[in-house]
Amino acid sequence: MVCKHEHLLDVQNLSVSFKMYDRGLVQKELKVISDLSVSVDRGEILAVVGSSGSGKSLLAHAIMGILPENAAIQGAMKYQGEDMTPEYQEKLRGRQIALVPQSVTYLDPLMRVEKQVLGAGKDAKKKIPALKGIFNRLELDESVGKQYPYQLSGGMARRVLVSTAVIGDAELVIADEPTPGMQTGQAIEALRIFRELADEGKGVLLITHDIDLALNFADKIAVFYAGTTLELASSGDFLSGEESLRHPYSKALWRAMPQNGFEPLDGFQPFSGSLPSGCLFSPRCSMCEKQCRQKIPEMRELRGGFVRCFHAT
Repeated sequence: MVCKHEHLLDVQNLSVSFKMYDRGLVQKELKVISDLSVSVDRGEILAVVGSSGSGKSLLAHAIMGILPENAAIQGAMKYQGEDMTPEYQEKLRGRQIALVPQSVTYLDPLMRVEKQVLGAGKDAKKKIPALKGIFNRLELDESVGKQYPYQLSGGMARRVLVSTAVIGDAELVIADEPTPGMQTGQAIEALRIFRELADEGKGVLLITHDIDLALNFADKIAVFYAGTTLELASSGDFLSGEESLRHPYSKALWRAMPQNGFEPLDGFQPFSGSLPSGCLFSPRCSMCEKQCRQKIPEMRELRGGFVRCFHAT
């Protein structure tokens, strides 16, 4: 994917592998992300969609620099044009880049909620009015701040995590499945808060299974599959209909949405370690030809978006 200007976050040709031990204590590398590219600009929300196991959360952890020690990374990641070395990631983490993690276990069980949301910096007390405002919008009572995480329901804990990420001065917010467990109104309000952050000139990377909800707030949609990017489209392309999309998998996702027939896609996403040669989607694709099974398509620009497919027109 060609970068025409400096993005707030720019990830190009990212690959992530893990060193594993096979039978007989033979060490091998298991590649779980390959040639994945996304970018986020100021003032926009990029929604990353795809089935479980497609590499969405691993992308978030790679950006934050919190992958386990047995992980190996290739490719380029830049924040405001500067290479994201481990040292730079440490400086950015929790300051310039905030993460809303998928798991509520990220909350410290021994610390009251209010202290976790406000942080331990000198400006913590100055954030109290903002905390009250965010709690009110997310339907969290002020008393929640005095509680410990174990006293919260799953949905309440997720709303606390959202509060923790958005109350600071981060320029980039990575929200990894922030809405499960929330009621519909609460989920909409959480995404509305992200939209407001983007409208203020910040960037938001929203990882979600809920395409329907994301389409109402996101500017762009990145479609992930088996650890790579298959398409980058505007949210308007998804809203316009199947003919506006480029990749067969994106079209299948559109047809699987309730309002579009709830049509399932035959087959299943391949697992890491047993990926097909050539195009990763080829075993499930009705357009598959010989070249699809032999060669991985390059990401190319098409009709205002990007697609990884030989047959997309």
